[in-house]
Amino acid sequence: MEERKFSPSVAYLGPEASFTHVAASLLFDTSGLLPQPTIPDCIEAVMSGIVAYAVVPLENALEGSVPLTIDYMVQGQDLFINAEISTPIEQHLMVNPKQKDNVDELKSIQSHPHALAQCHKYLMYQFRKVPLIQTTSTSAAAKFISDNPDEKIAAVGNRLAAKKYGLHIVEENIHDFHYNHTRFIVLSLRKGVLEKKEHSDTKKTTLMIKLPEDDRSGVLHQILSVFAWRRLNLSKIESRPLKTGLGNYFFIIDVQESEDHPMMIGAMEELASLNCIARSFGSYFTYDQLPSRP
Repeated sequence: MEERKFSPSVAYLGPEASFTHVAASLLFDTSGLLPQPTIPDCIEAVMSGIVAYAVVPLENALEGSVPLTIDYMVQGQDLFINAEISTPIEQHLMVNPKQKDNVDELKSIQSHPHALAQCHKYLMYQFRKVPLIQTTSTSAAAKFISDNPDEKIAAVGNRLAAKKYGLHIVEENIHDFHYNHTRFIVLSLRKGVLEKKEHSDTKKTTLMIKLPEDDRSGVLHQILSVFAWRRLNLSKIESRPLKTGLGNYFFIIDVQESEDHPMMIGAMEELASLNCIARSFGSYFTYDQLPSRP
């Protein structure tokens, strides 16, 4: 089998100035960043060997998990998580400078669906009758606003996007709740961790678990007990449909421990004895927001 050759490039959900771009630039040299139009495009770039890594959003504190990321992770059998970074999210309403005096006449407000949802109350009270248009990313919306100066449209996005695309910020911090963070993960075809950085917090392991086909009573309780009696802390457990029929699910579990810890090794062995299919996406360091590069 021919060995895959990796380039130093890193795919991220673009275009430039997206929240994912910000996260990627905190972990990697910005010269190697390669924007992609969608999350699947980012992941496919890794799976095909075009890039070595992909940075994609996994979970938002207000809107929960990003299902598209989880589903593509599970479908891509060779993918591993190499790092995780959590960054604060601030959403602003922005328009083309030519339209800054026409905010009361907006025909639409555009952004990523999660961003629109994060600003639901503000948009409902201030722009109840204005259609909300979903885009692939916040920066894609900002770029569209910039490219169409004569249209009475607005975007929801970050300050970097406003600066990058020359937009006027109508109102700052329009998100409904102040604590708004997003977890971004680094995916690759190689198991391992990125070089540990100064601001690393802890090590985490993400597992995908499928229940036994016999679907016996109490099996989920048994699975949780595997971790409980070993005192392995679960920071997250989430079910997702297997897409094989109603009632068929797999579980994504985050464990606050490295997979090579003796208790984790024992847990994986016990899961196998319960006839569960358990797959590890690897162990990795988690980070709060790192200092911006100079």
